[in-house]
Amino acid sequence: MPEIPDRQPRRTAGMAARLTAADPVVPPRFDAVILAGGQGTRLGGADKPGLAVGASTLAAIAVAAAAAAGAQRVIAVGPPRPELLPLAARLPAGLVVVREDPPGSGPVPALRCGLGHVQQPCVTVLAADLPFLRGDHLRAMVPVIAGNRGGRPAGAVLVDDEGRPQWLIGCWRTGSLRSALRGYSGSSLRGLLMPLRPVMTSWDHCDGLPAPWLDCDTPADVSRARRWLAGAAPADPEDLADPIA
Repeated sequence: MPEIPDRQPRRTAGMAARLTAADPVVPPRFDAVILAGGQGTRLGGADKPGLAVGASTLAAIAVAAAAAAGAQRVIAVGPPRPELLPLAARLPAGLVVVREDPPGSGPVPALRCGLGHVQQPCVTVLAADLPFLRGDHLRAMVPVIAGNRGGRPAGAVLVDDEGRPQWLIGCWRTGSLRSALRGYSGSSLRGLLMPLRPVMTSWDHCDGLPAPWLDCDTPADVSRARRWLAGAAPADPEDLADPIA
């Protein structure tokens, strides 16, 4: 497999935390909402979360990461996905698949729908197009909002190597997120979440694996992820070192 250059994350203004897989903390109990719908416009209208990448679909990778991190329940917002059903056994409170109304109306309505099924005081909010997301990433991030790192922030969001927040890799206090949604009429996740002033967390991805925020927006992104997970080097290793828009 190709090597990933060891790049240090840029410092982010405001509250920040650096995560490692070895952080000696116990996460609070949490559920996970996975936004697994969308139009897949840059993929020719394909059902992006249902695409097979490696041995799993993108949606199944997100559910498995949440389960490995210790989620009690996963709420997948999107169409029925039979491949997710076997993963329910890994979740103490099971798997729920729901659909926003109307279907495909955007991430904010999808989040509002999913949050209605959350039972725990904390919730992770994830995209379903992150082929390199693992339980370690979430397990290290969730405790940041537990009050043991300087107060009780409303949430924590992963930032990429350039310090850009990845709004669909985050964890939140359920009550704070519900309050924000009640007073929000916009359509932008950034517009909803940024005023909550989450802790910006960085991940030192020096383990030889691609960064967890690398997503699959285009056919080229999907092809690169498939080649990596199949054990074959992509044509240009730098493609996997740089953030994918």
